Amino acid sequence: MAAEMNAVPRYAVYFAPDPGSALWEFGSAAIGYDAATGRDVALVPPDGWSGGDWRSATEDPRRYGFHATLKAPFRLVDGQDEPALLRALDSFAAGNAAAPLGGLKVAALGRFIALVPAGDPAPVGTLAFAAVTAFEPFRAPLSDTDRARRLAGGLSERQATLLEQFGYPYVAEQFRFHMTLSGPLPEAERDAARLGLDQHFARLGGTGGSAVDRVALFRQDGPQERFKILAARQLTG
Repeated sequence: MAAEMNAVPRYAVYFAPDPGSALWEFGSAAIGYDAATGRDVALVPPDGWSGGDWRSATEDPRRYGFHATLKAPFRLVDGQDEPALLRALDSFAAGNAAAPLGGLKVAALGRFIALVPAGDPAPVGTLAFAAVTAFEPFRAPLSDTDRARRLAGGLSERQATLLEQFGYPYVAEQFRFHMTLSGPLPEAERDAARLGLDQHFARLGGTGGSAVDRVALFRQDGPQERFKILAARQLTG
Protein backbone atom coordinates (compact mmCIF):
# COMPACT_ATOMS: atom_id res chain seq x y z
CA MET A 1 0.00 0.00 0.00
CA ALA A 2 2.81 2.43 0.86
CA ALA A 3 4.42 1.85 -2.54
CA GLU A 4 1.09 2.54 -4.26
CA MET A 5 0.67 5.81 -2.33
CA ASN A 6 4.21 6.86 -3.27
CA ALA A 7 3.35 6.44 -6.96
CA VAL A 8 0.29 8.72 -6.74
CA PRO A 9 0.92 12.40 -7.60
CA ARG A 10 0.24 15.16 -5.15
CA TYR A 11 -1.23 18.49 -6.18
CA ALA A 12 -1.25 21.92 -4.55
CA VAL A 13 -2.93 25.23 -5.32
CA TYR A 14 -0.43 28.02 -4.81
CA PHE A 15 0.11 31.65 -5.60
CA ALA A 16 3.10 31.79 -7.93
CA PRO A 17 4.15 35.07 -9.56
CA ASP A 18 4.40 35.31 -13.32
CA PRO A 19 7.55 33.40 -14.33
CA GLY A 20 8.69 36.44 -16.31
CA SER A 21 8.47 38.76 -13.30
CA ALA A 22 11.28 40.09 -11.13
CA LEU A 23 9.55 38.64 -8.08
CA TRP A 24 9.62 35.14 -9.57
CA GLU A 25 13.26 35.52 -10.54
CA PHE A 26 14.16 36.72 -7.03
CA GLY A 27 12.40 33.86 -5.29
CA SER A 28 13.65 31.20 -7.67
CA ALA A 29 17.24 32.45 -7.38
CA ALA A 30 16.96 32.51 -3.58
CA ILE A 31 16.12 28.79 -3.49
CA GLY A 32 17.96 27.71 -6.65
CA TYR A 33 14.99 26.19 -8.47
CA ASP A 34 12.46 27.35 -11.07
CA ALA A 35 9.18 25.46 -10.65
CA ALA A 36 7.91 26.77 -14.00
CA THR A 37 10.64 24.95 -15.93
CA GLY A 38 11.39 22.23 -13.38
CA ARG A 39 15.10 23.09 -13.57
CA ASP A 40 17.75 24.34 -11.20
CA VAL A 41 18.76 27.97 -11.63
CA ALA A 42 21.80 29.85 -10.41
CA LEU A 43 21.54 30.15 -6.64
CA VAL A 44 21.97 33.68 -5.27
CA PRO A 45 22.83 33.35 -1.56
CA PRO A 46 22.39 36.23 0.87
CA ASP A 47 25.44 38.36 1.53
CA GLY A 48 27.75 36.57 3.94
CA TRP A 49 26.67 33.05 2.96
CA SER A 50 28.63 30.62 0.84
CA GLY A 51 26.79 28.94 -2.03
CA GLY A 52 27.17 25.52 -0.41
CA ASP A 53 25.84 26.61 2.96
CA TRP A 54 22.88 28.38 1.42
CA ARG A 55 22.11 25.41 -0.83
CA SER A 56 21.84 23.28 2.31
CA ALA A 57 19.67 25.91 3.99
CA THR A 58 17.21 25.96 1.06
CA GLU A 59 16.83 22.23 0.47
CA ASP A 60 13.25 22.13 1.75
CA PRO A 61 11.82 25.15 -0.15
CA ARG A 62 13.58 23.93 -3.29
CA ARG A 63 11.42 20.82 -3.15
CA TYR A 64 8.22 22.88 -3.29
CA GLY A 65 9.25 25.77 -5.53
CA PHE A 66 8.77 29.47 -4.85
CA HIS A 67 5.15 29.98 -3.85
CA ALA A 68 2.59 30.94 -1.24
CA THR A 69 0.23 28.17 -0.17
CA LEU A 70 -3.48 28.56 -0.84
CA LYS A 71 -4.49 24.86 -0.80
CA ALA A 72 -1.81 22.66 0.74
CA PRO A 73 -0.56 19.51 -1.07
CA PHE A 74 -3.10 16.70 -1.42
CA ARG A 75 -3.69 13.48 -3.32
CA LEU A 76 -6.81 13.12 -5.45
CA VAL A 77 -9.77 11.36 -3.91
CA ASP A 78 -11.21 8.37 -5.77
CA GLY A 79 -13.55 9.53 -8.55
CA GLN A 80 -11.64 12.75 -9.35
CA ASP A 81 -8.93 13.22 -11.95
CA GLU A 82 -6.49 15.81 -13.22
CA PRO A 83 -8.69 17.16 -16.05
CA ALA A 84 -11.46 17.86 -13.54
CA LEU A 85 -8.96 19.57 -11.26
CA LEU A 86 -7.83 21.78 -14.12
CA ARG A 87 -11.43 22.71 -14.88
CA ALA A 88 -11.88 23.64 -11.23
CA LEU A 89 -8.77 25.84 -11.48
CA ASP A 90 -10.38 27.64 -14.44
CA SER A 91 -13.61 28.15 -12.50
CA PHE A 92 -11.83 29.39 -9.40
CA ALA A 93 -9.76 31.89 -11.39
CA ALA A 94 -12.83 33.19 -13.21
CA GLY A 95 -14.84 33.51 -10.01
CA ASN A 96 -12.31 35.22 -7.73
CA ALA A 97 -10.66 38.62 -7.90
CA ALA A 98 -7.06 39.46 -7.07
CA ALA A 99 -6.35 40.10 -3.38
CA PRO A 100 -4.17 43.10 -2.47
CA LEU A 101 -1.00 42.54 -0.45
CA GLY A 102 0.25 46.10 -0.12
CA GLY A 103 3.70 44.91 -1.17
CA LEU A 104 5.98 42.30 0.37
CA LYS A 105 8.78 42.39 2.94
CA VAL A 106 11.42 39.93 4.10
CA ALA A 107 10.82 38.66 7.62
CA ALA A 108 11.70 35.88 10.01
CA LEU A 109 8.71 33.56 10.39
CA GLY A 110 9.52 31.27 13.27
CA ARG A 111 12.73 29.47 12.25
CA PHE A 112 12.29 30.36 8.55
CA ILE A 113 12.85 33.41 6.38
CA ALA A 114 9.97 34.37 4.11
CA LEU A 115 8.29 37.17 2.21
CA VAL A 116 5.17 38.34 4.05
CA PRO A 117 2.58 41.03 3.25
CA ALA A 118 3.54 44.61 3.97
CA GLY A 119 -0.14 45.57 4.05
CA ASP A 120 -3.38 44.21 5.49
CA PRO A 121 -3.30 40.38 5.22
CA ALA A 122 -7.09 39.95 5.59
CA PRO A 123 -8.02 40.03 1.85
CA VAL A 124 -5.53 37.33 0.91
CA GLY A 125 -6.65 35.29 3.90
CA THR A 126 -10.19 35.39 2.54
CA LEU A 127 -8.95 34.33 -0.90
CA ALA A 128 -6.90 31.48 0.57
CA PHE A 129 -9.87 30.07 2.47
CA ALA A 130 -11.97 30.29 -0.69
CA ALA A 131 -9.33 28.10 -2.36
CA VAL A 132 -9.28 25.68 0.57
CA THR A 133 -13.03 25.11 0.32
CA ALA A 134 -13.26 25.19 -3.50
CA PHE A 135 -10.70 22.41 -3.94
CA GLU A 136 -11.70 20.36 -0.90
CA PRO A 137 -13.89 17.97 -2.98
CA PHE A 138 -10.69 16.84 -4.75
CA ARG A 139 -8.70 16.01 -1.62
CA ALA A 140 -8.24 12.40 -0.55
CA PRO A 141 -8.48 11.82 3.21
CA LEU A 142 -5.24 12.11 5.14
CA SER A 143 -3.28 8.90 5.50
CA ASP A 144 -2.53 7.74 9.03
CA THR A 145 1.14 8.50 8.39
CA ASP A 146 0.45 12.08 7.28
CA ARG A 147 -1.89 12.66 10.21
CA ALA A 148 0.64 11.35 12.71
CA ARG A 149 3.40 13.48 11.19
CA ARG A 150 1.32 16.63 11.50
CA LEU A 151 0.20 15.90 15.04
CA ALA A 152 3.76 15.16 16.09
CA GLY A 153 4.67 18.73 15.15
CA GLY A 154 2.65 20.05 18.07
CA LEU A 155 -0.72 21.51 17.11
CA SER A 156 -3.23 23.47 19.12
CA GLU A 157 -6.69 22.01 19.63
CA ARG A 158 -8.06 24.33 16.94
CA GLN A 159 -5.30 23.38 14.49
CA ALA A 160 -5.92 19.68 15.11
CA THR A 161 -9.61 20.25 14.31
CA LEU A 162 -8.73 22.06 11.07
CA LEU A 163 -6.34 19.24 10.17
CA GLU A 164 -9.20 16.73 10.39
CA GLN A 165 -11.58 18.99 8.48
CA PHE A 166 -9.31 20.23 5.69
CA GLY A 167 -6.18 18.05 5.78
CA TYR A 168 -4.02 21.00 6.85
CA PRO A 169 -3.90 22.86 10.16
CA TYR A 170 -2.99 26.35 8.97
CA VAL A 171 -6.19 27.49 7.28
CA ALA A 172 -9.00 29.94 8.13
CA GLU A 173 -7.88 32.17 11.03
CA GLN A 174 -4.70 30.07 11.40
CA PHE A 175 -3.54 31.01 7.88
CA ARG A 176 -0.59 33.33 7.39
CA PHE A 177 0.44 34.27 3.88
CA HIS A 178 4.15 33.70 3.28
CA MET A 179 6.56 32.87 0.48
CA THR A 180 9.32 30.75 1.97
CA LEU A 181 12.93 31.66 1.19
CA SER A 182 14.79 29.28 3.51
CA GLY A 183 14.53 26.12 5.51
CA PRO A 184 14.74 26.19 9.32
CA LEU A 185 17.78 28.15 10.45
CA PRO A 186 19.61 28.27 13.81
CA GLU A 187 18.76 31.42 15.73
CA ALA A 188 22.35 32.66 15.47
CA GLU A 189 22.14 32.61 11.65
CA ARG A 190 18.59 33.81 11.17
CA ASP A 191 19.07 37.56 11.43
CA ALA A 192 22.04 37.55 9.06
CA ALA A 193 20.09 35.57 6.48
CA ARG A 194 17.07 37.85 6.82
CA LEU A 195 19.20 40.96 6.46
CA GLY A 196 21.06 39.57 3.44
CA LEU A 197 17.84 38.58 1.66
CA ASP A 198 16.26 41.92 2.53
CA GLN A 199 19.20 43.78 1.01
CA HIS A 200 18.96 41.70 -2.16
CA PHE A 201 15.21 42.26 -2.31
CA ALA A 202 15.67 46.01 -1.85
CA ARG A 203 18.33 46.18 -4.59
CA LEU A 204 15.76 44.74 -6.97
CA GLY A 205 13.34 47.48 -6.04
CA GLY A 206 11.02 45.25 -4.03
CA THR A 207 10.13 43.31 -7.23
CA GLY A 208 6.38 43.92 -7.00
CA GLY A 209 4.07 41.83 -4.86
CA SER A 210 1.19 44.28 -4.74
CA ALA A 211 -1.47 41.57 -5.09
CA VAL A 212 -2.15 37.86 -5.33
CA ASP A 213 -3.39 38.00 -8.90
CA ARG A 214 -2.66 34.47 -10.13
CA VAL A 215 -3.38 30.93 -9.02
CA ALA A 216 -1.22 27.98 -10.01
CA LEU A 217 -1.70 24.24 -9.85
CA PHE A 218 1.52 22.48 -8.87
CA ARG A 219 2.12 18.73 -9.21
CA GLN A 220 4.60 16.43 -7.49
CA ASP A 221 5.00 13.12 -9.28
CA GLY A 222 6.58 11.24 -6.36
CA PRO A 223 7.80 11.87 -2.81
CA GLN A 224 11.39 12.37 -3.95
CA GLU A 225 10.41 14.66 -6.82
CA ARG A 226 10.05 18.43 -6.77
CA PHE A 227 6.77 20.21 -7.31
CA LYS A 228 6.37 21.79 -10.74
CA ILE A 229 3.77 24.16 -12.17
CA LEU A 230 1.19 22.25 -14.17
CA ALA A 231 -1.03 25.24 -15.02
CA ALA A 232 -1.55 28.84 -13.95
CA ARG A 233 -4.48 31.21 -14.37
CA GLN A 234 -5.02 34.93 -13.83
CA LEU A 235 -7.66 35.81 -11.23
CA THR A 236 -10.32 37.70 -13.18
CA GLY A 237 -13.47 37.46 -11.03
